[in-house]
Amino acid sequence: MVASALHCFQLSPIKALFFYRVLFHFSSIFRPKPSWNSNQNLVVTHPILSRMECCDSMAELLQIQAQLTRTGLITQRFPASRVLAFCALSDNGNMNHARILFDQIPDRNTYIWNTMIRGFIRCGSPLLGISFFRDMTAKKMNFDCRTIVFVLKGCEYSSDFLLGQAIHALAFKWGIGFEILVQNALIHYYIQLEQLDCSRKLFDGMVDRDVVSWTTMIDGYSEKGHYTDALRMFQCMLTMGVQVNAVTLITVLSACSHTGSLNLGRSFHGYAEKICLAESLNLMNALVGMYGKCGCLESARRVFDCLDTRDVFSWTSMMSGYAKNGDLEYARKLFDNMPEKNVVSWSSMIAGYAQANQSEEAISFFREMLVDNVEPIAATLVSVLSACGRCGRLDLGRWIYEHYIEKKVLKLSLNLSNAFIDMYAKCGAINVAAKIFDEMTERDIVSWNSIIMGYAFHGNGSKAVKLFERLKRETLVPDDITFVGVLTACSHVGLVSEGRRYFLGMKAEFGIEPKPAHYACMVDLLGRVGLLEDAFELVRNMPMEPDEAGWGALLNACRVHGDLKIGHFVGEKLLGMEPGDSGVYSLLSNIYATWNRWDEVKKLRAMMRDRRVKKVPGCSSIEIEGKSHEFFVADRSHISSESIYEILDVIYMHSSEKEGKKIVRGREVF
Repeated sequence: MVASALHCFQLSPIKALFFYRVLFHFSSIFRPKPSWNSNQNLVVTHPILSRMECCDSMAELLQIQAQLTRTGLITQRFPASRVLAFCALSDNGNMNHARILFDQIPDRNTYIWNTMIRGFIRCGSPLLGISFFRDMTAKKMNFDCRTIVFVLKGCEYSSDFLLGQAIHALAFKWGIGFEILVQNALIHYYIQLEQLDCSRKLFDGMVDRDVVSWTTMIDGYSEKGHYTDALRMFQCMLTMGVQVNAVTLITVLSACSHTGSLNLGRSFHGYAEKICLAESLNLMNALVGMYGKCGCLESARRVFDCLDTRDVFSWTSMMSGYAKNGDLEYARKLFDNMPEKNVVSWSSMIAGYAQANQSEEAISFFREMLVDNVEPIAATLVSVLSACGRCGRLDLGRWIYEHYIEKKVLKLSLNLSNAFIDMYAKCGAINVAAKIFDEMTERDIVSWNSIIMGYAFHGNGSKAVKLFERLKRETLVPDDITFVGVLTACSHVGLVSEGRRYFLGMKAEFGIEPKPAHYACMVDLLGRVGLLEDAFELVRNMPMEPDEAGWGALLNACRVHGDLKIGHFVGEKLLGMEPGDSGVYSLLSNIYATWNRWDEVKKLRAMMRDRRVKKVPGCSSIEIEGKSHEFFVADRSHISSESIYEILDVIYMHSSEKEGKKIVRGREVF
């Protein structure tokens, strides 16, 4: 374009060069500064350096560097520092080139050293950044607050707690330890390394605090799950008269979302409008998300509809609200109408299906996501693995592990490890689940609960009990789910004395009040070994009203041991609670049949007819080559049903020869 313009005006070479320089200068003035350039107030008049301020590619950078070299400007510190800043801080930069350039700068100042440290940390090489900092101290270079901020970020990424503490001490030694920028960075560092007590102690000792100090602490409490502390600190912040910003409110709205504090969230909404922060799109998105998670879809929709501009997060927050509250049909409509989708949008829909126990839909949606060339994140896989565990999709679960973990596409995080343990255990591969558990460098209570529950449901109660005893020796404290797992394990192997001891120790040792699920486990344990009177007494003396699970466990025990008296009482109780549950009629009918009470059996069958209760047919499923096949009792809907039944007839024939009786397609003929 420039060449054609010069040709039209027929300028001389000298005038053309002048025209080019002027054009070059003005184009750099009117081009917006790219994200790497944080010096927004810097005014540069030299045409080449002005062009440098708007550089957005390495190809352009090399051309500019060549011009700086030709004119000799590259030997001066300021031009060299601007080239270095692009190489180290731009998304399109190159740290190798930055390192070469750094070595050629003779009189490096603090800014140049800071740029290199920040660049290495930014590109995922925190150890190199820390190494540069060590070189900086060895050469007795001057430091500033930003040096501390960048090095602490490197310590955070490398999880080097001791080095971070050393930096903390050095900051005070150099006389900048009380600078608010340094103290805010230290608070954030301690929070990220799970040292909330250290961060709070530092915060409490600050002479001056700004909005960043308060917001960092509030966000730290919220991020680590201490939502009540986060909200309490925000109230304290308001009392101290600190001016709140949009980031602060986004953080407290997140805490409201997790605690279900709808009224508090509403008050924060009103406060945001009062202090004129309602123009922030990110804050409005947070409000949509808060209302949706608290179940107030009407308010979420009202905020969403009032948005002049909606981004992908606005749509995703609204869609997630409907999905979380079970309206998956409308959530899918919103998803389909989204002008732009990202991995969070897809993950939210998958999570909605998984949480609603629509496992097949979750898996199908995950496959659509892959076809659409959207790469999943760890949260996506957690939901998909949950769905795999529920419907027995072991093949898909294995493929996810091989494709994303073994090939190092995604890091095996704590949550993802827990999801794999749960999936493998539920799909029958308990040994693989145990292997993942044993190889974990970090475990939380969910990890222990998943493996204990896995062993319990596989009938390996002794291993589950041993793991529970091992857990008690660790620093973690068991929760109510842990006790469901260990009591289930005791029930499956008949460990009555151990089960009673664990049940009584819940409150005495750990302060956990037994819930109906724990009582149901104890009833099942006592009932399995024939202690029906003890089980009956336990149910009647529960501090809360027994639920269907507790009575159901006792009724099943009565069927196993043929106890008519207790079984009749429990059955009548359950029929009043769940008149539409065919399983209750079936269990009670079997008890009556054992005692030849055929009149009672007839009454039950008549009652089922009157109440239009139908026995739920047995169902099984199998996955072959990635496709799930589901079968019900006497089901002939499958395309290969004739072949299946022919094979079944052969199996029945062989079975009848061994048992001395003839069996025809599931019915005994004497």
